[in-house]
Amino acid sequence: MGAALPVLPVLCCRGGGAAAEGEMKLSSEALPQRRSSEPVLQTISRTFSDSELNKQQGAEIVPQSGVESFSLHLKEKKMYRPHDCRGKHAGNYSHTALFARAEELLAKRIIDGDPLAYFLQGQLYFEEEKGVEYMKIIINSNSPKARHLKYAAAYNLGRSYFEGCGVKHSDKEAERLWIIAADHGNPKASVKAQSTLGMFYSTSNPKDLKKAFFWHSEACGNGSLESQGILGVMYLYGQGIRQNTKAALECLKEAAERGNIYAQGHLVEYYYKRKFYTKAAAFARRIAENDNIDMLAKITDCLPVYIAKGVAMATFYLARCLQLGVGIQQDQAAAKNYYSRACLLDPDVASDLELAANHGRI
Repeated sequence: MGAALPVLPVLCCRGGGAAAEGEMKLSSEALPQRRSSEPVLQTISRTFSDSELNKQQGAEIVPQSGVESFSLHLKEKKMYRPHDCRGKHAGNYSHTALFARAEELLAKRIIDGDPLAYFLQGQLYFEEEKGVEYMKIIINSNSPKARHLKYAAAYNLGRSYFEGCGVKHSDKEAERLWIIAADHGNPKASVKAQSTLGMFYSTSNPKDLKKAFFWHSEACGNGSLESQGILGVMYLYGQGIRQNTKAALECLKEAAERGNIYAQGHLVEYYYKRKFYTKAAAFARRIAENDNIDMLAKITDCLPVYIAKGVAMATFYLARCLQLGVGIQQDQAAAKNYYSRACLLDPDVASDLELAANHGRI
């Protein structure tokens, strides 16, 4: 899963206490899905044979660091730059041909019993929605060479069961596999699985917010930016943990400084509700300028759906400040435009905030 970031302060990433039940904004969404086989093709080519994979395609591999892309949030970048005989770029590469060549390379390695080849074939097929058996081979392998791949394989197989891809949908089996992948919060295990379990327990029926808090704490302690922002919200609303505004602000501010847009949106809300209007408006304006959700998702490795929510929150509060002329010069036309943009970014967030405004809660 890559090198873990420094463990964050105990106040932000660890804790315990009684849960105060109630609505929590992060818990209303199904776990989002995003997949692409392109990073896996890149990994196969880099690991086994760059030149062989592309010799018939006239494609240049663009080097990138890290081969840790075995997770839900693969860093999806443009990796192949086809060129003509003069070295000029010349159109698109053939995904089908690259995929077929990758299969051929992996087949040779699998015959030799290479566990990494089994894993990569499973990952490749998983992203193409057909790799369950290969992930099972890795999970059940006794080979020492396959040991470090088991966490990622268990995480991906859990995704298969959760999404119903290649197997019958089963939340129970997805949960079991993600727990294996998370390995009691082991920083060398799947941090993605730890964070995903946090979201899973926030969305399950019934919810188990204490478990959600535990797993987000483990993921946060192992460097997960996504979980750090969610922990801040849980502390702020008293979900799965006793309400603690000081801890909430510490988590939210640190996550915001690291680029978590969802945390930034909640900070804007916090400032506005406490009538720090100038601070809320200035911060909201900076956040509202973000217009490429997918790019932000790649940079921060956070889910696009929650990035959109964070920008929508900030945009709505900016509109509110402009409408009322608090913390910023009044501008009804600009307010209308920002309200409209918030609705486009996340209709549910905009609707909830509009309802709160109409009832005088904000």
